[in-house]
Amino acid sequence: MKIGVFDSGFGGLTVLRALFERIPQADYLYLGDTARLPYGAKSRDTVARYAASSARFLAAEGAEFLVIACNTASALALDAIRSAVTVPVLGVVETGANAADRSSTSRDVMVIATAATVESHAYTAACAERGMRAIEKACPLLVPLVEEGWIEHPVTADVLRIYMAELMEVARGVGLNADTLVLGCTHYPLLRRQIEAAVPESLRVIDSAEVTADEVARRLRLGGQGSSAKTRFFATDSVAKFRVLGGRFLGRAIADVELVDLEAGNRQ
Repeated sequence: MKIGVFDSGFGGLTVLRALFERIPQADYLYLGDTARLPYGAKSRDTVARYAASSARFLAAEGAEFLVIACNTASALALDAIRSAVTVPVLGVVETGANAADRSSTSRDVMVIATAATVESHAYTAACAERGMRAIEKACPLLVPLVEEGWIEHPVTADVLRIYMAELMEVARGVGLNADTLVLGCTHYPLLRRQIEAAVPESLRVIDSAEVTADEVARRLRLGGQGSSAKTRFFATDSVAKFRVLGGRFLGRAIADVELVDLEAGNRQ
């Protein structure tokens, strides 16, 4: 089985890392559309066009199943992606909402994400479809802090405490009895320990990378022992930066990254 994973940048590598652990016998293709990030600053039509072209590229490279490990693309462009390819497609918003549905007994959920994902209200809608109430909070400082490598930095801990205190205050103000917190950005799993330290112990934290990998394994009925036969990495810009920064997200060194030009339709 060859599984394609797509993100606008590096965060989706946390999903790939979790997939390695759950489905070690698969081959993987990872594409980071680094030339056109951040997607959050783009219109819905532009995100749909970019994401669809990325999906088509991975399918052309042989991907038999696509994981959209980008919350913005999952929120704004999932229908366009599914229309662009013939292989099955799974988005992280869907998996996060499914995990919250299994986790929550109060049926009240909180979500932290980037501003673009929050403004789409995709998690609120997905939770409502499953009979849950949700509030979403944008945490725009977390992505640059993670990419700076300040995972354990006191500044990051302070920022998280402020964000979580604001979130709890909003929840109290609207009478939300939340028992589940969804990490609605694939950068955030790198901060999971710090996030759990900043919220009450009774609040279950849903790691978007882990639950997405779990859902892929369930849908494909794969798992168990083995080792990945081959993993190929593609980026649309800055392959040197991808190797350095990507290794931090993946938890292992990335030796080779292929540069591709999606708009021209060829590899460089």
